[in-house]
Amino acid sequence: MSNLKQTLLVSCIALFGAANTALAQDVSDPHAGHDMTKMETIETTEVTETTTQETSDKPWSMADKYWGADAMAKARAHEIETMGGLKSSFIMADRLETQITNGEDNFIWDAQGWYGTDENKLWIKTEGEYGFGSNEIEDAEIQALWSKPISRFWDLQTGIRYDFAPKGRTHAVAGIQGLAPYWFEVDAAVFLSSKGDLTSSVEAEYDFFLNQRLILQPRGEIGFSAQDIPELSTGAGFTNLALGLRLRYEAKREFAPYVGVEWQKSLGDTAQIIRAAGGGTDKVVFLIGIRTWY
Repeated sequence: MSNLKQTLLVSCIALFGAANTALAQDVSDPHAGHDMTKMETIETTEVTETTTQETSDKPWSMADKYWGADAMAKARAHEIETMGGLKSSFIMADRLETQITNGEDNFIWDAQGWYGTDENKLWIKTEGEYGFGSNEIEDAEIQALWSKPISRFWDLQTGIRYDFAPKGRTHAVAGIQGLAPYWFEVDAAVFLSSKGDLTSSVEAEYDFFLNQRLILQPRGEIGFSAQDIPELSTGAGFTNLALGLRLRYEAKREFAPYVGVEWQKSLGDTAQIIRAAGGGTDKVVFLIGIRTWY
């Protein structure tokens, strides 16, 4: 038993001595007895966090340190000016379709395109209707607009519009085009004709991606006139409404055939004028067409 006590006493003295030696090393050398790899990792992490903080505050700060803040500011201003002044173009036929209903089949076109820079564009729009029964163009117009961004998602557009049919006349145009919240594409404009007639129209559409190639597109359009225009069979107030669904298949992003259905209705005083002339004020049409862009 005494031998066991002696053994335990010697062991305690040895452990105390080792601990005292280690403590002395820590005092004389802060890094003695520590894992240098771990210390380097900690230091690297601290440097990385500091750099990340600087980068998050000013992502360009590293370049400023090498080339100087003034030189980099001039370089960035030149880059913005050069890229902002880059001219590009775009053409889209949003609707090239045949509308089928009760022997009054029509061909509809609705196309637009632009050329210019991010800040200034020349925008051309055209739409119209050809009647297969009458074998003539029943409605056709073209617009030439100057377009300038007024916010991140909206462009202000001003210019002129000329109606080839049914009555040749010229309009001043002011409108906006862009993306409303939830990614609705909106095109709204006010028209003042050379005869003093004030009208407006609003178009909106939205793309539901059923998969990567199949897209369902609800679309709506409504028109308004500030006064009666007898020669155009148009009454004051809301004039017409169209609500449709188009299902397109993008064989390529630039080429997409589609089918659909649309309800078209004349409204208010316009409906009364058309009804008095023996015409119908609403109809449902079936659609088949192509959407393409370049």
